[in-house]
Amino acid sequence: MSIVKSRHLKVPPLPSAMALTTFAVTTIICTPANDRCQPSREAYPGDVFYLHSCLLERAAKLGSSLGEGSMTALPIVETQSGDVSAYIPTNVISITDGQIFLSGDLFNAGIRPAINVGISVSRVGSTAQIKAMKKIAESIGKRSTIARIAQTIPSSKTLALTVDEQIVTIYTGTNIGYLDSLEITQVKKFLVQLRTYLKKNKPEFQEIIFSTKTFTGTAEALLKEVIKEQMELFLLQELA
Repeated sequence: MSIVKSRHLKVPPLPSAMALTTFAVTTIICTPANDRCQPSREAYPGDVFYLHSCLLERAAKLGSSLGEGSMTALPIVETQSGDVSAYIPTNVISITDGQIFLSGDLFNAGIRPAINVGISVSRVGSTAQIKAMKKIAESIGKRSTIARIAQTIPSSKTLALTVDEQIVTIYTGTNIGYLDSLEITQVKKFLVQLRTYLKKNKPEFQEIIFSTKTFTGTAEALLKEVIKEQMELFLLQELA
């Protein structure tokens, strides 16, 4: 695949499925007399780590001398009963720059995307965020009303929020008092209308975020004003 002057995402063959297949074959062909086929941890073949690293080292970022461009590798690992301490998950985790752990229990509970924030981690962290997002995201861990915060996360495959919309959503969901007068089932509807109302009536908010990359006092004052106005309109609509 050519990666010149473009960006590509590479999803390699499922590492866990490949490892299980190799494991099954190994248990058949490996015998005590076969010195070249020695099992390692959890009876997996000894070269599993090498195979995984070969797949993932294909990710690259080319410099200007090579025409620029990048390829990002996204390995997907299936866990057994959610056990991330097993050989294959830890193998891949040790190679990559972090992991997003999707939980079946959270998915069935209606929390989508069903990301387990306790296990998920990024080695890149906040260095990839603008100052405005860093400031807003700090408040997430201070809130105990997880059910309401969960409702602020878009679950539609076609809905992608811009940075300013993410800031509006997180700020509204994590600051005490703004959503307390709403039922949990009303939160998503309110946030959609809030983002639309803000973009239409206070376009300067988006301009501030994009131009300064920070959540300034002016931006916060505009947002507070719009939240109050939209909440009054929303409650009147719901009562009508």
